Amino acid sequence: IYGSGQWTIPEGYAANKFMKGGLSNNHIDPNARLCMASAVTGFLSTYGVDEPAGSYDDLDVADVVILWGNNPAEMHPVLFSRIVDRRNRGEEVTLVDIGTRRTRSTAHCQHFLQMKPQGDLAIANGIAHLLVRTGRWNKAFVEKHCAFRADSEPAELNGKAISFAEYQAALEPYTPEHVEKLSGVKASDIRMLAELFANPSLKITSLWCMGMNQHTQGTAINNLVHGIHLLSGHFGRPGDAPTSLTGQPSACGTVREVGTLAHGLPGGGNVTKDKHRALAEKNWNLPEGRINPKPGYHAVEMWKRFSTPAKDGGDIHTIWVQVTNPAQTMPNLHLLVDPGAKDPEKFLIVSDVYPTATTRIADLVLPSAMWVEKNGMFGNSERRTQQWFKMVNPPGQARDDTWQTIAVSRELYNRGHAGMRDRDGQWIFRTTDAKGREAPIWEFSHYYDVNVDRRLFEEYRAFSKMKHKDLAPYDEYVATRGLRWPVTQGEDGTWRETRWRFSEFDDPYVKKGSGIDFYHSVTDDGKAQVWFRPYVPPPEVPDGEYPFWLCTGRVLEHWHSGTMTGRIPQLRAAMPNAYVEINREDAAKLGIQDGELVRVESRRGAVDLPAWLDGRSSSPPGYLFVPFFDERVAINNVTLHEFDPFSKQPDYKKCAVRVRRIAR
Repeated sequence: IYGSGQWTIPEGYAANKFMKGGLSNNHIDPNARLCMASAVTGFLSTYGVDEPAGSYDDLDVADVVILWGNNPAEMHPVLFSRIVDRRNRGEEVTLVDIGTRRTRSTAHCQHFLQMKPQGDLAIANGIAHLLVRTGRWNKAFVEKHCAFRADSEPAELNGKAISFAEYQAALEPYTPEHVEKLSGVKASDIRMLAELFANPSLKITSLWCMGMNQHTQGTAINNLVHGIHLLSGHFGRPGDAPTSLTGQPSACGTVREVGTLAHGLPGGGNVTKDKHRALAEKNWNLPEGRINPKPGYHAVEMWKRFSTPAKDGGDIHTIWVQVTNPAQTMPNLHLLVDPGAKDPEKFLIVSDVYPTATTRIADLVLPSAMWVEKNGMFGNSERRTQQWFKMVNPPGQARDDTWQTIAVSRELYNRGHAGMRDRDGQWIFRTTDAKGREAPIWEFSHYYDVNVDRRLFEEYRAFSKMKHKDLAPYDEYVATRGLRWPVTQGEDGTWRETRWRFSEFDDPYVKKGSGIDFYHSVTDDGKAQVWFRPYVPPPEVPDGEYPFWLCTGRVLEHWHSGTMTGRIPQLRAAMPNAYVEINREDAAKLGIQDGELVRVESRRGAVDLPAWLDGRSSSPPGYLFVPFFDERVAINNVTLHEFDPFSKQPDYKKCAVRVRRIAR
């Protein structure tokens, strides 16, 4: 199964249980592997547990907000408006934009630091270098709450412990002048950033999204940004937080918390850990050993093996896609999901609402209900879980994705598949009504006789205490606009959310008197890890044959592959098609006019699209930008599929291309 951060929590939970608990098969992964996986590995290797410690409330009180390679004015406009609204009220907020191109977010920033691709690694190390060299790191915070780590050999996610002296020595080369050579950012600006972090009176929030995550060193740069917050003590109080932003509504709740990654189990579990498998088998009432201890294939590997003939090692025969469009969104489509080269011996099932590039190559299409046509729950990137009830009925034979999974499971149960039975011989999704009778939820006409979401969520809640991700009962989410976990119950019976995790003033699991307590520390001592990760050049750089950098991304009007937004006339009129943003100087040298059709080509493929000189944003000389929403222009025929060694997340943000006019 290949799913999505747009799965509802019950949809992802049902798919995960069906695969891992029913089929003993861990080959389930989400498209969040393409957007949030490096944030996951960064959190895990820093704090020992996934998800941000801060919340969106930090944006209401931060003195400084640093944008690490993201464009929230277009990508998170509602969230970004919280910062802009503060300025409209007369509050002072310093905004710093670190990126490879000017965007609409840049226009709101006092500082724009233009970096070379992958220069963020050097910048973060340069800040840490200055904090240590000048003695302006927060010694009391670090001595009490932090330890130091570096890469190990062979490479492992948690690396190896190092001393502060070793950390200091590793940072020594990263002087402002050396960082300027590596990153392109002026040495004076590196000093400016270090001065901000060295000031204990300021409250600093760092925000990032795809620029740091879609990165062959994504885990490393996540570690480094966490590290400068820890080193400087800008952590654990309102306004002081390193916070990743998700691009999908439930990439956190359904992927990271429910565990729909190829190695995951609900509540932050891992299939490789005996205790985690035992807990899942207990909660699911499964026979011992049902859950497979070997992780499945991550998204890139899954599609590579599906696209490869069986005789050549392509051992994935069937994929069921739900809530996503990989034939447009996977990188290097020629290698991974080439519609023109699908093996006729392979079988592709797609559940979707509208026709897409993926439904066009599917062997079986299952019509799905949209979010307003079904019950659901999402979990967002500030640990907030929210619930809703369906507002309208789905048209025709469109059905909830949860029901589709349950119906297939029931059919397998009816055919005698042993995995669809628990240790008592009952169907693994057995659900009873108010009178204790089994509800035939596998029949859609009876699916809403009971609240299946409530039934699945209450089962899922049992996993949430394992890593202090405590969830409230389902009905509490019905009564509120959402609650941020851990959610704990007071003596008076009320439920209380946690806005700032690991901080004694707000987190009920922090030991009294400790102030800050990283209670899932990888070193089991309550300490977070400050990492040294070296600067590493990108896997592909421009040369004489392919002299331009290409970055891909989104635009305000369109969501992901445009499946929904492309059908809204106003949005299509505002942004009718993809384009290549090209610097005016480069265009003049190449004889390219604004609006002229050009070809953008890499070593993997080529696309033709109109040129937009400078565009709404502005790329510097030598840089191109193309949005990926337009299915008529599959820019991912051009992009790399190289990925981070720990998160397995591919890099869509930098590859080498050439551009030329198309002869008329």
